[in-house]
Amino acid sequence: MDLINHFIAGAKVPSREGEIVGDVFNPATGRIARKVCMGGAAEVDAAVRAAAAASPAWAATPPPARARIMLEFRGIIERHAENLAQIITSEHGKVLSDARGEVTRGLEVVEFACGIPQLLKGEFSADVGRGIDSWSIRQPLGVCAGITPFNFPAMVPMWMFPVAIACGNTFVLKPSERDPSASVRIAELFKQAGLPDGVFNVVHGDQRAVEAILAHPHVAAVSFVGSTPIAERIYATAAANGKRVQALGGAKNHLLVMPDADLDQAADALVGAAYGSAGERCMAISVAVAVEPVADALIERLSSRIRKLAIGAGTAPGVEMGPLVTRQHLERVRGYIDVGIEEGAKLVVDGRDLKVKGNEDGFFIGGCLFDRVEPAMRIYREEIFGPVLSIVRVSDLEAGTKLISEHEFGNGTSIFTRDGAAAREFTNRVQIGMVGINVPIPVPMAFHSFGGWKRSLFGDTAIHGPEGVRFYTRLKTVTARWPEQKHRERAQFDIPITK
Repeated sequence: MDLINHFIAGAKVPSREGEIVGDVFNPATGRIARKVCMGGAAEVDAAVRAAAAASPAWAATPPPARARIMLEFRGIIERHAENLAQIITSEHGKVLSDARGEVTRGLEVVEFACGIPQLLKGEFSADVGRGIDSWSIRQPLGVCAGITPFNFPAMVPMWMFPVAIACGNTFVLKPSERDPSASVRIAELFKQAGLPDGVFNVVHGDQRAVEAILAHPHVAAVSFVGSTPIAERIYATAAANGKRVQALGGAKNHLLVMPDADLDQAADALVGAAYGSAGERCMAISVAVAVEPVADALIERLSSRIRKLAIGAGTAPGVEMGPLVTRQHLERVRGYIDVGIEEGAKLVVDGRDLKVKGNEDGFFIGGCLFDRVEPAMRIYREEIFGPVLSIVRVSDLEAGTKLISEHEFGNGTSIFTRDGAAAREFTNRVQIGMVGINVPIPVPMAFHSFGGWKRSLFGDTAIHGPEGVRFYTRLKTVTARWPEQKHRERAQFDIPITK
């Protein structure tokens, strides 16, 4: 059985004697497909030391030279995109078309990072005083680290390390131990592009590896994507250790359906956004807010579509939804459905009894739909991260906007309407970081930045795009004067002013 090793200083590093080894499953079959090394403090230290050793030379590499390596990396990723998609599907379970889309969205960040010479340009002001000029520059931080989730094993790491590395930093990635192969393959491809050894490293592991990253004195910045409780803990711990931190947490994304909306379009959008990737997306829509009187008609359209979902192994032709990532997560989602019923919500479509022929041991569940969900219910308040959509009924735009804004998560939301004034009012007033208008999953392009509000993001900057450049660099402002020898001034004891 294949063993997935760490990638440190440009080489695969096998497990040490006595090192813990974890299981990596094929979610479609429910069987163990590979084993993964589970590193701890020693492996993290080795990776950080390799990154620190490579840091001075890489930081001194001119941005155009870094951009050329990034451009070569972009071409290699494009040529190996299908291989990466196959790897993702084999360990995560998502359908191949979705895995291909994930690789493409990650590739877009690489393309953005290719423009780093332009992105790092500072500002210059001549004659801020007599014979004095001032300018700003952005310089790398040093060793940066990323801790990434299972749901996008290629895209989310690629939201982080291309920008960090293009800015002149070195990087240590701790991917999810549930689907770790994509990260090592990406590291190999990056080396093929000409990246110096030690600039990009991968360490597998669990909480032990995370704690080692947060405590390591040579790690200057930490990026994280995952659940809100862990994001909050990582933010507090890393910040207490003097590190720059961006920690993206959970979500409970709502889609507001206005009475004038095209209900067939809204239903199609909801099915794709709620059940794509089995709901294991931080931008999945998990709550449909129906402005009456549209709820019954919307539910009728949703029910028929959900019952027709093609569910099976991600590699099977025509499949629209694959399995959940692990059996433990499957049981967690099932538990939420039980809770919803106990709390009084109406289960309109029940996918718990789904069996996929030939893959009876896979981690499958069918799409589920709840109606009459109330804000006090757990299935409304908490992130389920599975193929479960809840319908909440409201009286008007005002009530819908208020409901969405009051949720503790503020990641993404959408409105479906034909009314431009309603869309404008909703966009301006809703307390959410990313908003879509007739777009169900408003994930920004790579040249913008991704980030929610409230308990969906801990830290001051969003991820990738211009915000990513700011996060992975620090500002230095220089003020300079070159006085002539004959005009040398005496000591000055007050604050200089321009006259």
